[in-house]
Amino acid sequence: MEEGLYIYTQASTPDLMYVANELRKFHVPGNKVTWQIDRNVNITNVCISGCKFCNFHCGLQSDSAFITSIAEYKVKIEELERYGGDQLLLQGGLHPRLGIEFYSSLFKELKSMFPNIKLHALGPPEIAFIAKKEGMTYRQVLEELVEAGLDSLPGAGAEILVDRVRKQISPGKPDSQAWLDVMAQAHQMGLVTSATMMIGHIETMEERVEHLIKLRNLQAQKPADAPGFLNFIVWTFQDEGTKLQREGVLNTVTTEEYVRTIALCRIMLNNIPNIQASWLTVGIDTAQLCLHAGANDFGSIMIEENVVSSAGAKYKMDAYGIQKAIVDAGFEPQLRNQRYEYIVLPDCEFSRIYSIEELKQNASPLF
Repeated sequence: MEEGLYIYTQASTPDLMYVANELRKFHVPGNKVTWQIDRNVNITNVCISGCKFCNFHCGLQSDSAFITSIAEYKVKIEELERYGGDQLLLQGGLHPRLGIEFYSSLFKELKSMFPNIKLHALGPPEIAFIAKKEGMTYRQVLEELVEAGLDSLPGAGAEILVDRVRKQISPGKPDSQAWLDVMAQAHQMGLVTSATMMIGHIETMEERVEHLIKLRNLQAQKPADAPGFLNFIVWTFQDEGTKLQREGVLNTVTTEEYVRTIALCRIMLNNIPNIQASWLTVGIDTAQLCLHAGANDFGSIMIEENVVSSAGAKYKMDAYGIQKAIVDAGFEPQLRNQRYEYIVLPDCEFSRIYSIEELKQNASPLF
């Protein structure tokens, strides 16, 4: 804890960036920056977690409440395939009436319709909620969902893994230990997982560092042959119209603070190979800087995203834009899947891989 705080508070930004960039070269050699094509579909907007940073959720009796239908999934997945994507990021919420049978049936039906689609679905809060609702263990819930078609587990709902913070910003969510325990079970099963951190609200710098230490310790406990956390994503609290904003909490994270945070994450998370810059919440220019501060991944074009967008995140990118941003930052774009395996873009209608020469035309180099 003390070392992490000392590094962040005492090191200059150029020094932090330099050390993090050298560590990035060690963990991910070469000049490639990875990116992905996926779609974020919300299973439902009904959620009882009470997160004060979320404008998307609503109550069970709300006129705007919905559960996405199979017909709607079909349209969305067919469009995803026209973009060349093969992964569906399914996020829901803590819906009081949806249990293990609903999610298992949903996953099975989606897989039967689209057998090549990868389901990167739910997250530790949903797994813990389903387990409590059904009287099951976390392991039993995960095993049933994997049997139904779950391919990997997102790091959703981590925010800050300190209960002082969680009780104030998401009072209905499972506590930090539940999040860690679900991920521990996923790692024991060999599931690919990711980890996240949301900064810029009520957390202290000490609590950010504590969050990183908990993730690093959990990763150290995974079986040697398990992937565990393959990537880590830092995103900033989006305050527009949120309950936190009405309580006087604003996102004041500057470009320099975000870049320094990315660098610290690369330095401290020495056992998580991939660090992603959240262009969706901080913008393309800031995310490009992060590629020189330890980040090696630019995330997804995100054909659809509703939650953070509803709180003010307005940045958009297509396949050309994300590849061009990577080249303009001085790197080579490389399409990947959730396992960070390099893949080739299939023939599709809306996306293609551009040559470096094409992307350098009308370039706006970072340096």
